[in-house]
Amino acid sequence: MTTVEPPAFARELLRWRTARRVSQLELASRAGTTQRYVSFIERGRSVPGRAVVLRLAESLELTLRERNALLLAAGYAPAYPESPLEASQLGAVRAALGGILEGHLPYPAVVAGPRGDLVAANAAFEVLTEGADPALLEPPANLLRLALHPRGMAPRVLNLGAWGRHIVENVRARAARSPDPGLDALADELAGYVPPYAPDEDYLGFAVPLRLRCAEGELRLLTTLTSFATAVDITLAELQLEAFLPADGPTAELLRERAARRG
Repeated sequence: MTTVEPPAFARELLRWRTARRVSQLELASRAGTTQRYVSFIERGRSVPGRAVVLRLAESLELTLRERNALLLAAGYAPAYPESPLEASQLGAVRAALGGILEGHLPYPAVVAGPRGDLVAANAAFEVLTEGADPALLEPPANLLRLALHPRGMAPRVLNLGAWGRHIVENVRARAARSPDPGLDALADELAGYVPPYAPDEDYLGFAVPLRLRCAEGELRLLTTLTSFATAVDITLAELQLEAFLPADGPTAELLRERAARRG
């Protein structure tokens, strides 16, 4: 007896639904269709229209890049453009990002790509790169590698075990949600830089501030991550703005003094 393999789109839809741990009924409800129709699609008995493919992709919370791939698997053209960041049509966005970075001074802020590659940074970023091997800062510099590498920030991070584990777990979580061999390899590399760490009774899970030694003393920094969730261009949708905030008064004062010396 010959088994007929479902078409590429059917296999991809089933793969993503399984990865997201969503039942056919739940996916159908989210996408405004029926469980029977989703079942027919996954068995290759029905070919959905382009609008249905997009609804299914959105219901599975796929990234724009993943939505384009799902459209291609169904035989449709991609819906979302991927413009170079230096393209003229993104000029206003570049200017806005520059304004945000400058407006965050005297505290560090950076814009990074999907794998942590540095896209832009403000002048206060220098407190994070102090004493780092210049080779780690050559384009395309990777912020995650800089943070944990023994020739990067690691020798100055006073809570390297907890903070490093926090970073590695975040990278692995992203790779699990949106499979990417590059992210998997990066997570493995970063894990090799992190010393053994056993959480104690004071461990607060994701709430891991950065304790960083600099020339003037210790900094205690909180971080916030902002993504551009409503972007319709893949390049913008994959960017993240990471802003560092002082966790106490002495840190704020120290960073203000460094800014004053920079002029």
